[in-house]
Amino acid sequence: MPVWDPARYLQYADARARPFLDLIAQVPTDPATIVDLGCGPGHLTRHLRARWPDAQILGIDSSAEMIDEALRANADAGANYDIADADDWAPFEPVDLILSNAMFQWVDNQFEVIGRLLTHLNPGGTFAVQVPSNADSPTRTLLADLAATEPYVTHLHDVSRLSLTDPIDYLEFFSERGFTVNAWETTYLHVLVGDDPVYEWLSGTGARPFLQALPEDLAKQFADDLKTRLREVFPERPWGTTMPFRRTFAVATAFEG
Repeated sequence: MPVWDPARYLQYADARARPFLDLIAQVPTDPATIVDLGCGPGHLTRHLRARWPDAQILGIDSSAEMIDEALRANADAGANYDIADADDWAPFEPVDLILSNAMFQWVDNQFEVIGRLLTHLNPGGTFAVQVPSNADSPTRTLLADLAATEPYVTHLHDVSRLSLTDPIDYLEFFSERGFTVNAWETTYLHVLVGDDPVYEWLSGTGARPFLQALPEDLAKQFADDLKTRLREVFPERPWGTTMPFRRTFAVATAFEG
């Protein structure tokens, strides 16, 4: 896994927060215990606290850098953070809400992991998930096409490519396990400003595994080549650079009893 940079990730914190807010807005329950899987630097905990003032919140992330930042900035006595990998993590006791915002796209066997975690929900508990569904978008195809060229392909042939998960995939998965499911898809039109803003966005997330897999000199060359390609596809307009971003959501609630 790449080493994540909290400062770079937070560069577009407001835009990245929008899907999180849309996700938690659809949670139909009033959880007393919440787990945020893939919590990153903990900057979204305040939104959980605003929605559920009395809940106990635990943020989990596999990145030590992200958790260090979350702990450093944490001023919420009812929130805590810990380093763990979702592949094999489980809560010590059942919880009311497990949510994950833009993490499960990195998990190869995500449905196996989610299925295991469902057994750690309290009766009537909720599992809420959001993942990017833009694996076929220009940003991703440009990354993949560039990574397949020389001199990069030798270093990047085994870098994980993100899969495409549609709302129907989650709808069927949770419904087959007896959950009531609200699944949907949203395309956000992010208007970004500054020099090479689409690259700056990608460099904090999807492009990071590619950049870190390359030697330093090739990483700089790869970044320059990617910027050139992105400028052609995402031209700057008087109001900024528009980047469409499609995301998949699902909120699944178990029957009580």
